[in-house]
Amino acid sequence: MKLKELESCLQEVDVFEDPKVLLEQYPTTPHIAACMLHTIDTRYNDIQGKLIGDLGCGCGVLSIGAAMLGASLCVGVDIDEDALLICSQNAEEFELNNIDLVQCDLGSVEEGMWNKQFDTIIMNPPFGTKRNKGIDMMFLKLALGMATDAVYSLHKTSTRDHIQKKAKEWGADVEVVAELRFDLPATYKFHKQKSVDIEVDFLRFSHPTKSQASKR
Repeated sequence: MKLKELESCLQEVDVFEDPKVLLEQYPTTPHIAACMLHTIDTRYNDIQGKLIGDLGCGCGVLSIGAAMLGASLCVGVDIDEDALLICSQNAEEFELNNIDLVQCDLGSVEEGMWNKQFDTIIMNPPFGTKRNKGIDMMFLKLALGMATDAVYSLHKTSTRDHIQKKAKEWGADVEVVAELRFDLPATYKFHKQKSVDIEVDFLRFSHPTKSQASKR
């Protein structure tokens, strides 16, 4: 599937009508989602035929896109029942049968519970603002334990140095795939500006091979 066709399809994905501020429910735009997924598929071959986990899947734009690109199965995980309901309806409308959904508070997952259960993890985690400080790193550490091949994630560019340091501590390689501008619309009542432009890194995390690790 070509990039423009994928983006056009993802524009039909329903999103939150009443997003929850405490969960930082900012939907991934169809343009960014399509660019992420197309890159993951064509440059790294980490979608087609793979078992995909989508952490904090929300309304499911990443899961739906990955399913369209030929993932063997996408498992979307989210704490919010309302988000999962929208995601399920989206999957039904696109007639996709390779998406499963799990309602789960990732913050309460026991360490090692889903260890190496997925080929690839894709996610747009909460940025860790407001009352959720550190939640982005919690998502990342969990994802690194769950994936056998790679983790793809969006993070604020301002946190890049910290993320690279933590990834090294956790034994993972990190690559800045692209630098993006994330235009967050005025989703909540307390937002005074119509939109806020945030610099965001599209990152790929992978586990070094034994031969690579021995050379360090």
